[in-house]
Amino acid sequence: MKPTQLKPETLAIRGAKSQTEYREHNNALFLTSSFMFDSAADGAALFAKTKAGYTYSRTANPTVAAFQARVAQLEGGEAGIATATGMAAIQAALLTFLSAGDHLITSRSLFGTTAGLISGHISRFGIDISFVSQTDTAEWAAAIRPNTKMLFLETPSNPLGEVADVAALAELAHRHGALLAVDNCFCSAAVQQPLKLGADLSIQSATKGIDGQGRVLGGVVCGKADLVNQIALYVNSAGLSLAPFNAWVLLGGCETLFVRMAAQSANALALAQWLQTQPQVLRVFYAGLPEHPQAALIAQQQSSGGTVLALEVAGGQDAAWQVIDAVQVLSKTANFGDVKSTITHPWTTTHGRMSAEDKLAAGITPGLIRVSVGLEHLDDIRADLAAALALL
Repeated sequence: MKPTQLKPETLAIRGAKSQTEYREHNNALFLTSSFMFDSAADGAALFAKTKAGYTYSRTANPTVAAFQARVAQLEGGEAGIATATGMAAIQAALLTFLSAGDHLITSRSLFGTTAGLISGHISRFGIDISFVSQTDTAEWAAAIRPNTKMLFLETPSNPLGEVADVAALAELAHRHGALLAVDNCFCSAAVQQPLKLGADLSIQSATKGIDGQGRVLGGVVCGKADLVNQIALYVNSAGLSLAPFNAWVLLGGCETLFVRMAAQSANALALAQWLQTQPQVLRVFYAGLPEHPQAALIAQQQSSGGTVLALEVAGGQDAAWQVIDAVQVLSKTANFGDVKSTITHPWTTTHGRMSAEDKLAAGITPGLIRVSVGLEHLDDIRADLAAALALL
């Protein structure tokens, strides 16, 4: 059957699966740096790309090819290109299409490392950058210039769950001849497909929801074939390629992506609603809450609120650290999307390299705690946080 005839849950398991002559049931792992040619002429044809095949795993590898094709099918894209990390995927998407003299518009509510990449490194190449509100489309429109080449954002935002109107931003970008690139890391294709909303590129850190068990690093960019092929040239030349072993692990992660995300999102919603009732908690941020100010938009774009929430406690950093130090079930680590619930302090970890002014402008406060909700029993997650909050 053609991929278009199959449901996403089936594609997550069987999409882009190929077999060798040994008829293995699982995807094969091609753990090799290079591939042999039948002859000198055959090698020349492979390098000239007049013949399909593989030469060197930095350029292409069958296991990696299967992974990036599977994610592209889940995202609704024509093609995908895998990278060593999620940050490598963002770098490749930006630098493939931005040159000196170009203008990039991006959200103030970016993940800390992404904001650092853009303001501290992308800007060094003579690329003008405007930071605007995540949620105010009019502010994006006001920032457009004749040299604007790309709009880039992460939605929902990390960690406050602010949502951007992807369809509206896509229309704005295309009206001015620009691309819209969306970091889909918080949701994964199981919850949101930005390409179907009009985005040109959907970018993910496969380290998060796709792996789901904190084992390997990886990234992937999906979109139309002509755009992805250009990114692939950059990835090859810059050496940002995904390792075949990591691709093999991530293929296995795809197989359980939908059931994990559904169960973890349900846990996250229930935990967010419980946290709203706790006297020590000032505010709860979660994209799945019915009273979220963008609930109507979220219902249009996402199948759930995702797996990550944030809570703010009174007492600033000292109180937040006290809660984090006291938990015994949740893992104290900055990764998210894992089946193991994690907890971290954005002010000093994920957004730690940003200035205090930039953090506050993005809504990150010293009393903010981020929780990535896993698959442990909800009662145990709740009890762990209840005991920690009771110390305040």
